[in-house]
Amino acid sequence: MASNLYSTLAILLLSISISRSARIQAIGVNWGTTSSHPLPPPKVVELLKSNNITKVKLFDADPLVLQSLSGSRIEVTVGIPNSMLRGLNSSEKAAESWVHDNLTRYLSDSAGGVRIHQEFPHEHIMGDGQGSRWIKELYSSGWSKVPSDVQQAVSRSGMSVQKLSLYTPTGQKAKYIAVGDEPFLRSYGEQFYPFVVGAASNIQTAVIKANLENKVKVVVPCSYDAFQSDSGLPSKGHFRSDVNKTMIELLMFLNKHRSPFFVTISPFLSHYQNKNISLDFALMKETARSHNDSHKIYKNNFDLIYDTLVTALLTGGSPQIDIVISQIGWPTDGAANATSSTAEVFMKNLMDHLHTKTGTPLRPKDPPIETYIFSLLDEDQRSIAIGSFERHWGVFTFDGQAKYHVDFGQGSRKLVNAQGVDYFSSKWCVVNNNIDLSNATASALDACSVADCSALSPGGSCFNINWPGNISYAFNSYYQQHDQKADSCDFGGLGLITTVDPSVQNCRFPVELMSSHSVSFPRSYLVQPMVPLAVTILLFLSIVRW
Repeated sequence: MASNLYSTLAILLLSISISRSARIQAIGVNWGTTSSHPLPPPKVVELLKSNNITKVKLFDADPLVLQSLSGSRIEVTVGIPNSMLRGLNSSEKAAESWVHDNLTRYLSDSAGGVRIHQEFPHEHIMGDGQGSRWIKELYSSGWSKVPSDVQQAVSRSGMSVQKLSLYTPTGQKAKYIAVGDEPFLRSYGEQFYPFVVGAASNIQTAVIKANLENKVKVVVPCSYDAFQSDSGLPSKGHFRSDVNKTMIELLMFLNKHRSPFFVTISPFLSHYQNKNISLDFALMKETARSHNDSHKIYKNNFDLIYDTLVTALLTGGSPQIDIVISQIGWPTDGAANATSSTAEVFMKNLMDHLHTKTGTPLRPKDPPIETYIFSLLDEDQRSIAIGSFERHWGVFTFDGQAKYHVDFGQGSRKLVNAQGVDYFSSKWCVVNNNIDLSNATASALDACSVADCSALSPGGSCFNINWPGNISYAFNSYYQQHDQKADSCDFGGLGLITTVDPSVQNCRFPVELMSSHSVSFPRSYLVQPMVPLAVTILLFLSIVRW
């Protein structure tokens, strides 16, 4: 009896432990590096490990990033930028070179390699104790991951640990090569999506030639606006007419190779762009008014968007394809309702919803197989064509400081900030109030055409600071981005370097990172996206001044 009791206890405890582990492992993060002074990759890897984040999705194959991930046992999805799609579409040799340079040499089953794949072996525990002989099939990452108390219970039950056998099933979980970054985005027009299926096919061929097809899946991250509903309800969901043909071809490719459908789900953008979507509905609050669609009740915007996609997939001939949410998040600055407190509410409700595994009205008990939070860190060089909030999706600030709480498996314990971060000196560039400031607005606009002034946008954390405080913010942003060089705080004599922090309430005047991994962007990349913001700031500065 005791033996049977221990056997039952072992199964129960192991099942609970593994179930919780699998649940947590299903959540990953996007790690973007579109920053003027990105946090050094080794610091980011330590940040990931300190916060139990075991999955990361990249937007490219930066060798410094991949090298830093080596030995971390963090699962990696490697990205291919949109700029490479045309070349990969036209050349199998280019695809083979990419796979060799960015995948094969990093892929390793040893502890020292980058985990660009993950195998989930089945555990068969064979009991040979007193009268108890049973087989229990479970999922885990290996016997060493089983808690010691469970191991002891198994031992007391008379089971032989030596008889534990591991094997890789045909349905192993694979990590991914993400071909393109939302190439179907409406604002891109036909710039990228016509080449995506050909590029993915050539990468797949290269993966097969490298004997990696059982370890790595080729996927294409699709944008939030690749599908839509004319009625705003899931039952009318379909892919955009201009991309529908290519999307059908993509689905055929994914189904052929048993790859999931990667997609961005953005309740924030849905609320931001559609007045019919209330904030409570977007935040997944229980107080939100439900939407009824053919007797299907939608209590939150996440389910509504997800099932709109499900209907589009059904119409496209892929009703059963697995779905991976490649990006989902809530920004914390640069727009109304983009705050840390609001983001925390959304993230908690999202995590609770995903962890219940209830699915959606059209896919009950069938939630997304993986979800990647967007994003790990703020990025001050992201395009703000959609809105200034685009630079503030991070759970952490640009320097790795947590903005709000997210449960990545640590429960109620606070997130761990990046440690040992190197900053420039505690110096800021502000406006010199002792001289004529009649040309200050023009100088601020020049600064913001290159630097990051997104916090000055309507609804932003620095929108309400008084003139000329907003001029100082623009000057300081430019000064920090240019490594605190003295001449970058000149502005025709309008600037003044100070050691007194000019931050006001929630408006933080940052000090930039000392990063050996700085990124240089051509001026054309920066100026065009800044034009809408520059106009907004110009109007705002003029109004506030007078």
